[in-house]
Amino acid sequence: MQIINTINELRSALEKQTSVAFVPTMGNLHAGHIQLVEVAKRHAQCVVVSIFVNPLQFGVNEDLASYPRTLDADCKKLEAAGTSIVFAPKVEEMYPDFDGGNLNQTMTITPPPIANELCGASRPGHFSGVATVVMKLFNIVQPTVAVFGKKDFQQLFIIEQL
Repeated sequence: MQIINTINELRSALEKQTSVAFVPTMGNLHAGHIQLVEVAKRHAQCVVVSIFVNPLQFGVNEDLASYPRTLDADCKKLEAAGTSIVFAPKVEEMYPDFDGGNLNQTMTITPPPIANELCGASRPGHFSGVATVVMKLFNIVQPTVAVFGKKDFQQLFIIEQL
């Protein structure tokens, strides 16, 4: 299993792959994530799992700094599950205009109106952050298929619309 931190390195690793399954995560993996890898392996020869804690989906009252980051343990689980590549970029790689405190992300995806209902009503901007990072990841990985969990119906609906 390769652990890759840059977009250029990932694109290089994927350029000769004919089928790529992608499982985007924020890390701190559990059995459900590993099940997604198992599904992905049935759909493509190369399985890419991203581990990226996306600052765009955290609101001002949510503590991005305290989100669990367990990259070493996650990589052990992913290797045992047969993952081909872990893409674990730094914030500066995903958001080049990041200045250490502000993302300065001028382009974002506007999700459908359901993003402002249910849990989105108390988390303004959350689903825009999710949709934006998923679109960025899709453009980077260019997968044949992507595999998502179904525990958050609202998020799944937004991703399906994306």
